[in-house]
Amino acid sequence: MERNDIPILEHDPSPTAVIEPSCHVKPIDAPEHCVPCFFQDVIDGLVEQGRLKEIAALGSEMGRHPLYEMEVDGRRVAVLQPGLTAPFAAAMLEEVICLGCRKFVACGGAGVLLPDIHVGRVIVPTCAIRDEGTSYHYLPPGREVEPAPEALAAIEAVLTEHGVDYLSGKVWTTDAIYRETRDKVERRREEGCIAVEMEAAAFFAVARFRGVTFGQILYGGDDLSGEEWDHRGWQKHGTVREGLLWLAVEACLRM
Repeated sequence: MERNDIPILEHDPSPTAVIEPSCHVKPIDAPEHCVPCFFQDVIDGLVEQGRLKEIAALGSEMGRHPLYEMEVDGRRVAVLQPGLTAPFAAAMLEEVICLGCRKFVACGGAGVLLPDIHVGRVIVPTCAIRDEGTSYHYLPPGREVEPAPEALAAIEAVLTEHGVDYLSGKVWTTDAIYRETRDKVERRREEGCIAVEMEAAAFFAVARFRGVTFGQILYGGDDLSGEEWDHRGWQKHGTVREGLLWLAVEACLRM
């Protein structure tokens, strides 16, 4: 490991850590395909309908974090709520990989950086700006990280087949939702970012480090493109949210 005055840039390529997820998470008969879904309302609804059954539970100081399974056209797919922010979502991904999942398409929401991206517009990240800390512990320092090409291809194929109007592009991953300043928004927009969220860069980095396949689908939520933030009631679009989950499931099973 090379020394650096900035600790986050001291990348250590060692494949093992003092605490490995495999130390306390053991493999189970988990589906190969998994959809990390940020929409707890959608997950709760599928549980109530009997579509999802719990097959494992991860744990943290916040409590239990169930891993669910369902059958789609005779094939098994896992679903979990990965938690918010890059560090927590990355840890959940690490543990689900240990359980046996290998192919992932996540679905979630994002703040838009362009005013013409309406609420509910589907966004497909083609790369993520690494303005968070977690990815630097998995990959050497760099500005961007990309999803797996095969995941991106599967997502775009499914969206095209269903006639879904989507926008592909770069997203900005940040840890600090209350430090998305006007100057930072303008800079990210100038370098091509169309949306801002909190986990993609970490997801892509962990997946690359662990040798699994990962892609993500988002939908346009709140608006950061103007002089003032506009929430736009983005979390109340239940039909969009459930629809995005099913698109993610189909894309994931395509891999």
